[in-house]
Amino acid sequence: MTISSDFNITPASDRTLLIQFGEENSPNVQKAVFRFSHYLIDHPLEGIANFHPGYASILVSVDIDNTSVKSIQKDLQQAWYDLGNIELPESKLIEILVLYGGECGPDLIHVAEHNGISESDVIELHSCGEYYVSFIGFTPGFPYISGLNPKLETPRLNTPRKRVPAASVAIGGSQTGIYPLESPGGWNLIGQTPIQIFDINHPENALINMRDSIKFIPIDEEEFERLKQS
Repeated sequence: MTISSDFNITPASDRTLLIQFGEENSPNVQKAVFRFSHYLIDHPLEGIANFHPGYASILVSVDIDNTSVKSIQKDLQQAWYDLGNIELPESKLIEILVLYGGECGPDLIHVAEHNGISESDVIELHSCGEYYVSFIGFTPGFPYISGLNPKLETPRLNTPRKRVPAASVAIGGSQTGIYPLESPGGWNLIGQTPIQIFDINHPENALINMRDSIKFIPIDEEEFERLKQS
């Protein structure tokens, strides 16, 4: 793998390191994030407590009781040069069925009004997009999904909801995502899927993973209820 001149590791605190692969959220930068994350999963470095991929960076937590931040920084630098042509897992195309609007998508009207388009335009534009999962974060199993049409970009709510139903499909700024679990949240809810994408008791069986492709497919209320009960 060609070493990017943008690759940089700097301390973010007394126990964390920030690995930066570039300043912009681009496919090449995200591919570098994915490759290095995958390498760290398959080749765990002693002294790393956890790591959290982002759009253009990885935040590494260091077990400072057993090693130093400086030592891990050197190990990470060497790991980058050791990457080589590692074999990456195939990305999957995940089809997410969505009932848009109504009680399942109370902010669909707001997204339409904010962008000066109709509700049906929102559904059409959202469901015809080409999406990929940049990373998993915020809560366990929450996919940050890139590829949202700029015509649908909508700021997050001024006041987050205390309760967002699990399986809600939402828009936050230039991103779209799916709430895997009931939780607080400030994204605009435009629909809901009858599909369980994450089980907190079996996180290893998560339906959606980093780098997967996503296709949203509109369904009607009858199919939504049928699938929820199956």
